[in-house]
Amino acid sequence: MADARQSVAGYSAPAKWLHWIMALLIIGMIPAGISLVNLPDGPTKNLMYDMHRSTGFLILLLAVARVVIKRAYGAPRPAASLTKFERITSVSVHHLLYLLMFLVPLLGWAAMSAYGGDWEVYGLFQPFPIFPKLAESGWKTMFNIHGLAGLITGGIILVHIAGGLMHGLIKRDGVLQRMLPGSGGLR
Repeated sequence: MADARQSVAGYSAPAKWLHWIMALLIIGMIPAGISLVNLPDGPTKNLMYDMHRSTGFLILLLAVARVVIKRAYGAPRPAASLTKFERITSVSVHHLLYLLMFLVPLLGWAAMSAYGGDWEVYGLFQPFPIFPKLAESGWKTMFNIHGLAGLITGGIILVHIAGGLMHGLIKRDGVLQRMLPGSGGLR
C-alpha cells in the first residue's frame, strides 16, 4: 500500500466507489434538507427527519473511510494538463469538500444535541450527544448554520461538477476519467 504522501497513477477502486456513493448521498441530502422544513408536522416529516439524520451519520462514517482509503492507497497528483488557476481551484475545491463532508454532519449532530432530541441511526443505535443542550435560540442558530453549510456544500459541488465536465467534455484531458469506476488506476 502506498503512503498518502506518495503520488499514484490513479485513484483506487475503493476511492472511486466511495466518491460516487457519497456524491449521490450528499447531492440527495441537500434538497431533502431544504424540503424538510416545509413539510407539515406529522409521521411523514418525522420519518424524513429520521432518514436525513441517519444518512448524515452515514456520510460522516463514509468520510472517515475516504480519509483512511486515501492514506492507504494514496491519490494522484493534480494532472499535468491543469493550468495554474485550475490546479489552485482543484486543490481548494477538494480541500473544501473534505472539510464539509465532516463539518456538515457534525453540525447537524451538534444541533440535535443542543436541541436535546433523541434520535437513532436507521433504528440501530442512538448516538451520544456531542454538544450541551441549549435554549431554543441556541439550537435554532445551530440548525441554521448546519443548513447554510449544506447550501455552501451544494455550491462547491456545482463547481466540482462543472470542472469535471469541462475536463471530460471540452478539454478531454483524462482528468474526469481518473475518477470513473472501472477506468485505470489501482484495483
